[in-house]
Amino acid sequence: MTDLDQLTQSLARNLKRWRGERSFTLDALAARAGVSRGMIIQIEQARTNPSVGTTVKLADALGISITTLLDYEQGAPVRLVPESQAVRMWSTEAGSFNALLVGTEARGPLELWSWQLMPGDGSASDPHPQGTVELLHVTAGTLTLVVDDTVYSVPAGASATFEAHHAHAYRNEGSEPVGVTMAVSIPPAR
Repeated sequence: MTDLDQLTQSLARNLKRWRGERSFTLDALAARAGVSRGMIIQIEQARTNPSVGTTVKLADALGISITTLLDYEQGAPVRLVPESQAVRMWSTEAGSFNALLVGTEARGPLELWSWQLMPGDGSASDPHPQGTVELLHVTAGTLTLVVDDTVYSVPAGASATFEAHHAHAYRNEGSEPVGVTMAVSIPPAR
């Protein structure tokens, strides 16, 4: 089984499980996530591999982290995640990518991400649920952070935090790669 097949199977199994635990019908989850009922059916039947945006919307609507939605090895008191098992959710031909390093459901989902943005690349994000907070630390280059159309320049060594229920984007407008470590805290579903 390829990594993509394993990811598709894990997503199908975990989406069904968490939708059931939340007692959400297909229609209820579709409405909460802004994702079509048909897409949810295809995902739960492992017939499609959804976009990063769709996966984030589903995790947010369920009140869980992407880690939990994609993970196939949870349950141990200590979980070591080798670099080879970090989940790449987004990449470009230029070499930009993000990788979900590790996450937890303790007191609401908490995720740790590693980002690399090549010169000229960027990634926009839909607003997350109210109460979601992102913390980031730039390890290389200068990150252009855009929150509600306000642009912030975050150089290597600097950190930032913001309420992620606002539309936001990450860009590299410089000439060298940008490295970012990010933590995302998501409020539990009510």
